[in-house]
Amino acid sequence: MEQLLSEWYVANGRELPWRHTRDPYAVLVSEVMLQQTQVERVVPRYLAWLARWPTVGALAEETTADVIREWQGLGYNRRAVNLHRAAREVARSGWPEDLTALPGIGPYTAAALRCFALGEDVLPVDVNVERVQRRTDHAFSGASAQALMDLGATVCLARIPRCDICPLRSECPSRGIRDEPARKQGPFEGSFRQRRADTLRLVADAARELGALDDEAVRSLERDGLVVVEEGFVTLPA
Repeated sequence: MEQLLSEWYVANGRELPWRHTRDPYAVLVSEVMLQQTQVERVVPRYLAWLARWPTVGALAEETTADVIREWQGLGYNRRAVNLHRAAREVARSGWPEDLTALPGIGPYTAAALRCFALGEDVLPVDVNVERVQRRTDHAFSGASAQALMDLGATVCLARIPRCDICPLRSECPSRGIRDEPARKQGPFEGSFRQRRADTLRLVADAARELGALDDEAVRSLERDGLVVVEEGFVTLPA
């Protein structure tokens, strides 16, 4: 089954810039950006990020404020703060053996780093990989990770699987089976997430008086390390 998948991937795999590097830092940047952000939105931001901070040391030397400003528009801004903290730890002490010891790195991201940067036979299991493995009832190796992600994202779809063009259809026991619709996140418009984003955008432009801002949003951002409140003013972290 892996051979069939590999042949399909050679002809149909997506051309993505982070697939051309083994640099752990570049891989980490891509993985953090791809958390809850669509691939199409990530590609130009990833390239711009690495053009500005090409090494983990370069990012470590930057201010948290400028890192947050660069992240604007990608959403879930706490990711930027954790990425910056991780870069500072790596610049100071090197990459730890246990990658989950770094801020913001959980089991999946650690597995992705081990697979894509370090070349270990570890399979990072995201929603697409999980779906393909479950439906095929097959345990794939780490070498198939990128192919599985692409197959799950473009062919083995949750609601309307395109079984007629799937390279694994002859061996798949779940052909034609659809998944139940996943619970969708509420709309961004009018949400507390939007209030947070709007507040952070204002503070990113310039220091603001606390009384002129959404207090609940400010306190939430402060807890996440995204803003600092001092003497009645709200600013980005230094």
